[in-house]
Amino acid sequence: MKVQQSGFTLIELVVVISILGILAAVAIPRIIDLSDEAGRASIENIAGSISSASSLNNAVDLLNESGISTDPFQTVNACTLAQVNVLLTNPLDPTEFTVAGAATIADKATETCTLTRTSSGDTANFVLIGAT
Repeated sequence: MKVQQSGFTLIELVVVISILGILAAVAIPRIIDLSDEAGRASIENIAGSISSASSLNNAVDLLNESGISTDPFQTVNACTLAQVNVLLTNPLDPTEFTVAGAATIADKATETCTLTRTSSGDTANFVLIGAT
């Protein structure tokens, strides 16, 4: 009785290895590039958090002025890292981030500021609302 062997031929193995090599050559550069995109996305996320915190701080300020609330709010009158850090639960590291923009922001005025990650040079804009 003849026993039939089963398995892959050499040609099939070569074709599969070639296809895997082509896929790896295309996919690896895209995976490596994702770290740059992740860095940019993270600083944009931080900038969005700062804008949201500023809006909430402004809302509390408005409620205090109208007599509806007595909750404390933070004074914001400049685009500086110190002013940004009073709005955040976890302050940004001054050795890692800088904030640039207007030296003074009037009460209820909006100002676009720039957040920069010093290690990578990534930047993102955010809006601060003056509160005094």
